[in-house]
Amino acid sequence: MAKQAKTAIKGKDAKAAAEAKNWTKVIRAVRSPKTGAYTFKEAIVHKDKIKQFLAQK
Repeated sequence: MAKQAKTAIKGKDAKAAAEAKNWTKVIRAVRSPKTGAYTFKEAIVHKDKIKQFLAQK
């Protein structure tokens, strides 16, 4: 079933599949000021804005 869905995506909407390659999942570790423990922030970011996302506080 998965192979059919993968093929259908490429065949029907090639532009959307090509555009999807420009997006990246970014995970950033953030330290809690109260406990000192780390939490993780996840986001789907355009490849041109990765450095901006990681520079945020």
